[in-house]
Amino acid sequence: MTALEVAEKCAQIMWKNDRASRDLGFNLVKVSPGYAEMTLLIDEKHLNGHSICHGGLIFTLADSAFAFACNTYNVSTVAHNNSITFIRPAFLRQKLTARACEVDKTERSGIYDVSVTNDSNQVIARFRGHSRAIKGTHF
Repeated sequence: MTALEVAEKCAQIMWKNDRASRDLGFNLVKVSPGYAEMTLLIDEKHLNGHSICHGGLIFTLADSAFAFACNTYNVSTVAHNNSITFIRPAFLRQKLTARACEVDKTERSGIYDVSVTNDSNQVIARFRGHSRAIKGTHF
């Protein structure tokens, strides 16, 4: 299998089991080795008391993209530490896109940057995830 085929097969297996991302309305758009892209169309159920997209959902979208990016090598990998900086609010009916890119990777640890943008390509948030490989593979 090519590296891209491995990444896509890992993503298919993970997506099938990722009820949280699916139930929240996330869509997995693309994966490749060390990269993943997910989207969310903001609906009324995603709004907080300020009538903007709940920050926890933006974090979760970024975290899900990060999870798919760091699991593209057929090695079970989990989050070790994550942080997010919110830049601007996101509003009803905007489409958010989270693009997770590998920055650095060793045998068991990785660093991934995720940029969350709106449909005007404005940055909504920047997320950094640190991953840790655990025992197991996806297939």
